[in-house]
Amino acid sequence: METFRNSFERALTDSDVKQNIPFSVQVPEGTTGLTIRLDFSPALVDRIRNLLTLTVFDPAGWRGESHRGGNHQEITLGAGQASPGYLARPVQPGNWTVFLNTHMVRPGAVCRVRLTVLGTDDLSPVPRRLPPPGHTAPRGPGWYRGDLHAHTLHSDARWDVPDLVAYARQRRLDFATLSDHNTISGLAEMDAACADDLLTLGGMELTTFWGHALVLGLRDYTDWRTWPGRHSMPDTAAEVAQRGGLFVIAHPRSVGDPLCTGCRWDYEGLMPGPARVVEVWNNDWLSDSHSEDCLQQAFTWLNQGHRLALSAGSDNHGGRLRRTVFGFNVVRADELSEPAILRAVRQGHLYLSAGPALRFEAAAGGRRAGMGESLPPGENEAIHLAARWENAPAESRLELILDGEGQEAFYPGPRGERTWEIPAGRAGWALVALRDARGKMLALANPIFFDGRV
Repeated sequence: METFRNSFERALTDSDVKQNIPFSVQVPEGTTGLTIRLDFSPALVDRIRNLLTLTVFDPAGWRGESHRGGNHQEITLGAGQASPGYLARPVQPGNWTVFLNTHMVRPGAVCRVRLTVLGTDDLSPVPRRLPPPGHTAPRGPGWYRGDLHAHTLHSDARWDVPDLVAYARQRRLDFATLSDHNTISGLAEMDAACADDLLTLGGMELTTFWGHALVLGLRDYTDWRTWPGRHSMPDTAAEVAQRGGLFVIAHPRSVGDPLCTGCRWDYEGLMPGPARVVEVWNNDWLSDSHSEDCLQQAFTWLNQGHRLALSAGSDNHGGRLRRTVFGFNVVRADELSEPAILRAVRQGHLYLSAGPALRFEAAAGGRRAGMGESLPPGENEAIHLAARWENAPAESRLELILDGEGQEAFYPGPRGERTWEIPAGRAGWALVALRDARGKMLALANPIFFDGRV
């Protein structure tokens, strides 16, 4: 039986874009289920979609978010069930807030919105039992390959958690991460899938109005919203670090508004600010994430003196994947565990690869350094660089890069080693990149630094 019904109407124009508009709802005692409906029109203006999403807070805090798009959305909330993106918990009486997030309101047409919140006493008040977390058997120091960025239908993907996990196993990954847009509702199921053959990692993708960032290693909700003068994105990055999470700037030079709303990184106060990891390889190297431009942005930040680690993320949404060539992270970690993997990523102890193995080291005066490490040379002391590779396809090209500038490129065989010698003071950092004959990235080392900082 219906316990209450609230309806709201709003006419939006492009002046209302990039706002979080609150609607307050008083839920009475005896309500065990909520249905929230969002309808708006037009869905498209000049063939580009309006993008409105909902975030729900109950009296205890964040309850969920639906970052799926579409101009007809319906959400069900109760103790034993919840729509993807939301938490299944008892419906508490009191004040609830539904935020309408206006990621995109196109100019040229008024967008008419209707929001309906309906309460019933039909749903069972018995909470749903969450699956217990799985475990991975101890594995010591080694190189571990995996993904740091993927989605399910808990946000806007075309598959569920079991499908993502099955894909990771099919690709023989050592670890896989769920990072849905602005929600953590799938993490309990992802954690339950952890087993000896696959470590599952948790997080979410902050999908904001002015850029995307991964928050990895946390299981509680991170608010993606900012308020001028009160709470900034650098504040959020600092808070994530304080809570023990890893903040990663995602695909910073991706195509942005209006085609991919908020996908391009435009936070002037976080360029890169306290961020220490930047995702330079997103999806296929030639996708509209513009990975080449992301890499050049990282080079600029490195040349400004920022110590950065470079990461990859499949940004996998399911669907047709046969022709998609993802770059994965190959991490040198102390063990196969979430803390160890994320610690190694933060330190830059990894290379990125679509298949080939790649190692990069430096030596000077009897001292050695690997990717992500520092090797300050002595005065007039030469630096010896060495790259090793395996499984390189025919006509691939290996290039040494010093301070973002290519120095030497040659066509290696399927496996081998190459050494270089550079004088002290020649460069602040170095890395190597392996590309195919068309220039598409095959493998990318993280930089080694020569400035002595840690």
